[in-house]
Amino acid sequence: MKKIVILVSGRGSNMEAMLAARAAGQLPVEIAAVISNRPDAKGLETAANAGIATRSLDHKAYASREDFDHALAACIDEFSPDLVVLAGFMRILTPDFVRHYEGRLLNIHPSLLPSFPGLHTHQRALDEGVRIHGCTVHFVTAELDHGPVVIQAAVPVLDSDDESTLAARVLRQEHSIYPQAVRWFAEGRLRLEGGKVRLAAELVADCALIAPQLAG
Repeated sequence: MKKIVILVSGRGSNMEAMLAARAAGQLPVEIAAVISNRPDAKGLETAANAGIATRSLDHKAYASREDFDHALAACIDEFSPDLVVLAGFMRILTPDFVRHYEGRLLNIHPSLLPSFPGLHTHQRALDEGVRIHGCTVHFVTAELDHGPVVIQAAVPVLDSDDESTLAARVLRQEHSIYPQAVRWFAEGRLRLEGGKVRLAAELVADCALIAPQLAG
């Protein structure tokens, strides 16, 4: 069974979705640890209550981003994970850190990348008047919010939407596709070729998740 380490900065609702999927027998992984850059992160308490090892490294205690990432990598590597999962981890990672976990570092972003990288994605989508918005699970590269796409889910943008209603609709899809992406990795059904993710042939049925979730 593959081991994963999850990084959070706050509540970690995507982490909670993975805990639920694992408890339901839908995510065949060992969650070895949950680590946060904020000692008061709610996600640490949730993980501890689930019997998962937790660690906190306050990024403010380090002189530089590089120093923090070096300490973070050392902490992660104590658990020898096959995959590192960013679940609301609000830090820009250094290129050396990303290279260390190349091909085994996943992130979820609340937009249909490459559209709207960075922050405030839902308001920016509303401001631009797009009709379809969504979320993307991708392998992390040194370029911010960039990297080979594993899976995406789309939702309609309604005329009645504001930032909070659109964000809530997207978040429901995040909770669906992120555990799915981790499951595919754990089952060895993903491979990277030429900077793109290739899915094993048996994924044809599962790929319905990538289609626009127009009922969402």
